[in-house]
Amino acid sequence: MKRALLLLATMLATPVAAQTVAITNATVAIGDGSAPIEGGTVVFQNGRIVAAGVGVAVPAGAEVIDGRGKWVAPGFVAGFSDLGITDAAGVQESNDAGARTAPFNAAIDVSVAINPAEVKIANERLGGVTRALVAPEAAGSIFAGQGAVIDLGDDPQAVLRPRAFQFVELGEGGGRLAGGSRPAAYAALRDAFTQAQDYRRNPAGFGGREKESLVKRGDAEALLRVLDGAVPLVVHVERASDILTVLALPRDYPKLKLVLTGVSEGWMVAREIAAARVPVIAAALADLPAHFESLGATESNVGRMRAAGVQVALASTGNNGGEHNLRQYAGNLVAITQIPGHTGLNWGDALASITSGPAAALGMDGEIGSLRVGRRADVVLWDGDPLEISSAPTAVWIDGRPQPMRSRQLQLRDRYLVPTEGALPKAYER
Repeated sequence: MKRALLLLATMLATPVAAQTVAITNATVAIGDGSAPIEGGTVVFQNGRIVAAGVGVAVPAGAEVIDGRGKWVAPGFVAGFSDLGITDAAGVQESNDAGARTAPFNAAIDVSVAINPAEVKIANERLGGVTRALVAPEAAGSIFAGQGAVIDLGDDPQAVLRPRAFQFVELGEGGGRLAGGSRPAAYAALRDAFTQAQDYRRNPAGFGGREKESLVKRGDAEALLRVLDGAVPLVVHVERASDILTVLALPRDYPKLKLVLTGVSEGWMVAREIAAARVPVIAAALADLPAHFESLGATESNVGRMRAAGVQVALASTGNNGGEHNLRQYAGNLVAITQIPGHTGLNWGDALASITSGPAAALGMDGEIGSLRVGRRADVVLWDGDPLEISSAPTAVWIDGRPQPMRSRQLQLRDRYLVPTEGALPKAYER
């Protein structure tokens, strides 16, 4: 009996591998920067991509889906989202993004709070988003904590990689958190790194348990992973001078793996970013500066950085309409190439900026973000060009498993679309 219960528990905890699926006669978008392929085939088996392109043989016994007139693309990867940790941003009880009065900062690990049943997750999945880089919010310190990479599948196993990166707030925001200035923020950064190194040299003699300690033992352990290059340090900066200051950090900490986000003025120092080989996850089409640090914002920022050789992807941060709007921004970057004086992206690079690009920034493009062989089978079948706002997914697979094409929004729409007399109040009572 115990053995049977153990087997049942294992089955429930382990996603069931899907059968072999072949989508034929479709326009195939690999998501690696290449152009779309007409009349292509995508095959996936046991949760992984087996083949994608033209002249692909369909394995015997595969479930064949005729994609004639449709597009196949990898699922979108939302860069630095709050999916799974914020049900309602304005309701503190449902918001686990930031911890303003916690004694910990770098040690905070958002993966333990991911809620796969969050209503927004199904909504975004229906918009073609299959993965998200979930970042904490810097609230009580410049160090926000450790982010996670999750899938948006309809199952309880959402976390693909916990503690995937450390998020730090510099620039104007970091200055406020550190006491009122940028120099204070950099002093806090360097002091925290120094204390982490002290902890490495003498763990027994390190404090970190006192109430007034700025760096707890857990914080020091998390920062050592950053200093050793085991996890990337994601730095939010906007101003060109701040970007250059961050790019100089590896001179003192040579193993740092930097990722920049925000980067409104990145075009002004694009050659320096490219030379440093630091990936960027930036907002698209941000040209209305809300702060002094982004006075140089321009719609051509992403395109100019890409033209300079920067590895750049699009951030979903600030997309109040939802992460699925990333495709609209990517499509707009294609469209502005037709406007004199503007610099955008070609179609292949635009799709990559919301698929393999965010994955590559964290060194995970070998696992997610494209339809290249061996990647996880996060596959979306579209009724048209996925970068056109009029297109919609008709089927979604995550890890090769078909996903329900329903959400709470759709259920509420259907329930109250045609209410009968007297039914509406009763429905609300239930």
